[in-house]
Amino acid sequence: MSEKKADHVLLHWIIFTGLALTWGSSFILMKRGLEVFSSNQVAALRLFIAFVFVLPLSFRYLRKDQFQYWPGYLGSGVFGSLIPAFLFTAAETGITSSLTGMLNSLTPVFTLLISIIYFRSKPQRYQVIGLIIGLAGAVGLMLVSKDEGSNTHLWYSALVVIATFCYGISVNIIRSKLGNVNAVAATIWMLLFVGPPAGVYLFTTDFLTRMQNPLAWQALGYVAILAIFGTALSVIVYNLLIKQAGILFAASVTYAIPIVAVLWGVFEHEAITLYHVLFIAVILCGVWLVTKK
Repeated sequence: MSEKKADHVLLHWIIFTGLALTWGSSFILMKRGLEVFSSNQVAALRLFIAFVFVLPLSFRYLRKDQFQYWPGYLGSGVFGSLIPAFLFTAAETGITSSLTGMLNSLTPVFTLLISIIYFRSKPQRYQVIGLIIGLAGAVGLMLVSKDEGSNTHLWYSALVVIATFCYGISVNIIRSKLGNVNAVAATIWMLLFVGPPAGVYLFTTDFLTRMQNPLAWQALGYVAILAIFGTALSVIVYNLLIKQAGILFAASVTYAIPIVAVLWGVFEHEAITLYHVLFIAVILCGVWLVTKK
């Protein structure tokens, strides 16, 4: 292996590790934000701060030729950021951050399912098997995680499943509508569509009142880290990784995210049983079959 190629491989693994740590830690960062703010406020803050962060860069990409892609930007913004942000934080009011991270690994499964339904793509047989295995693993994970004598965990877990379904829609929109668009431009335009409405909504809530809480600035700091690194920068870097290392290598981040989330769960003394480990392994087996091609 040449020295230049070795440097590229090292860079790819550094990006891979950074993305896994960032996205795997996003669920615990949401949990920290929820200690002071409501679930909707954490979601709105995440989007609005990410928008403010990329705003200085936006003028370079506000060109007339970019307006032709506005349906793709709007679709990826709504399904890739806006809806999932609110669903994830709502889910974490009823289930652990580690369980949220485990269920998040369903994204490639729904990406394939939507591609089959909407774009009528023809999957390989092993991909269909992987899809079924992944969904079966998710159902098992949800069932073993429910409250004793109640079904509230099923409802909150379902919110995460719906969020990953939205991610699947977003990935297919990006593939079909924004395949030739620069990753930075796509991220900025997406946040331009969803960030301002999120900010307007935020200041119609009791957000300023909650900022009087002694722990508010600390919670805001956690959400800011989530917004800047988990939303704005990570999407740009992930697209860069896809272009340089290939979609198969980039998609492998899916396997590392739940591991990081579970490690945070252990650190936080969240209830993680052998059944959780078993069913997340089932989901990841399904994901492996789905992304094998």
